[in-house]
Amino acid sequence: MNLRHGRLRPALVVAAVLLLAAGSLGYVLHARHRERPAPQAGASASFGLAEPGLYFRDAATGRVARRPASEGPSVRGGPSCDRFHAAGEHALCLRKLPGVPARTDAHVLDRQLREIRRVTVPGIPNRARVSASGQLLSWTTFTTGDSYNTSAFSTRTSILDLRTGYLVKSMEQIPLTLDGARHHDSDVNYWGVSFAGDDNRFYATVSTRGRTHLVEGDLRNWSAKALRENAECPSLSPDGTRVAFKKKVSDDARAPWRLYVLDLATMREHPLAEPHSVDDQPAWLDGANVGYGLDGDIRSVPADGTGASRVLVRGGSSPAYVSAEPPR
Repeated sequence: MNLRHGRLRPALVVAAVLLLAAGSLGYVLHARHRERPAPQAGASASFGLAEPGLYFRDAATGRVARRPASEGPSVRGGPSCDRFHAAGEHALCLRKLPGVPARTDAHVLDRQLREIRRVTVPGIPNRARVSASGQLLSWTTFTTGDSYNTSAFSTRTSILDLRTGYLVKSMEQIPLTLDGARHHDSDVNYWGVSFAGDDNRFYATVSTRGRTHLVEGDLRNWSAKALRENAECPSLSPDGTRVAFKKKVSDDARAPWRLYVLDLATMREHPLAEPHSVDDQPAWLDGANVGYGLDGDIRSVPADGTGASRVLVRGGSSPAYVSAEPPR
């Protein structure tokens, strides 16, 4: 054996190993760089809630935009959000965090859409609501599954009171009365909160034993009671007399839902003139019209069941109408 070749062979092997290791490390770093999500954008300095109009998540940019009350061209410049809602003095922006398991940041924003508080919770962003005063906020995430149209899902819904700073991490802590009796089952899921104007009463969906219920809650008395079955993702009207909601009308997974409005005084309901299945928590645009997301657009329909639906925004979701002055 040639001594020179014998000495070179181990050196060549070591060099090859080092080159392979360097290449692998470079690939991993490059892959991680590619997988890293784009930086989340904050609101532009000139974009806030001072201007009245329809605020929504713009599908093209992922940022909050505003359609002026005059129905002029939409103005972009809000923060990046997966779900958004605003009312009164504050806004709520939900952002999904990268990685496994799924987590969500709930960003509490002031009227200039600057962050004043952040809460990290498990799950995928799903619903967001702010009370008319802006002092109560609620969000829902999917912690298991990603659709209400299956029994294999679980949600987590929180309520944050900005007056006291108190956070209800999970609404499942709230005692529930169902069919006139205290309900203790472990399968209870809450979602889709909507607040009344007194910043105490709220409406939400509860699922248990394979059925869904519209519930009315009382934060001061720390209680909730079921009002009726088969009413999901409620939205209370500005005058507090009606609830818009989605109702399951079919077992067809392609079109299970229909939008309805319930009169709380008479408990009578009527369907809205939107003929398609809507899987969204509706939002009252005023006392007479309801907005919602459908097929990637934001649409509107009269709340009294007459008329027809119309497109308000192409490529948008999470509609919230913000007035010029917050309520005092």
